[in-house]
Amino acid sequence: MERKSFGRMQCPIARSLERVGEWWSILILRDALHGYTRFDQFQKSLGIAPNMLTRRLGALVKAGLLERRAYSWRPPRYEYVLTERGRDFRQVIVAMYAWGNKHFAPEGESVLLVNAKTGKAADPRLVDRITGRPLIHPEYRFAAGPAASERTRRKYTAYEADRDDADASPRDKRRKPGARS
Repeated sequence: MERKSFGRMQCPIARSLERVGEWWSILILRDALHGYTRFDQFQKSLGIAPNMLTRRLGALVKAGLLERRAYSWRPPRYEYVLTERGRDFRQVIVAMYAWGNKHFAPEGESVLLVNAKTGKAADPRLVDRITGRPLIHPEYRFAAGPAASERTRRKYTAYEADRDDADASPRDKRRKPGARS
């Protein structure tokens, strides 16, 4: 069965999954964000087969998340350094840590995000950079952007209509369109 490519879809989540959707890729990026750069460091940390690690590192380089740099010529050895795009993935990793700790750690949090100076645990939240307000539903919702195709615009218009229907009271739902109250 051939894997479907998400790279040409307009959805930013689909496009992101095209680059990092394979679970090894996310774990490699996690380790790179912790400072690992060398093949043997990734392999030891993850217990991943060398051929799989080679493929995943190559894909992350091709996607622009890592840069491959030589650090030895004899024998030839390379390190994999985060690019700006790779460093920007830190926010995703932080969100995944928080989500995983909240929903999948019945024994308690095994990894925390802490303040580097005080050592106190942080409570990560996504906020609007302009207002500082948490990005929670229903105050914030997704909408088609300026570069959206007609198909994407229709999809988000339909999402909005479905949401409005779901938010309508049972009394509103019983009323016939055009009926006077």
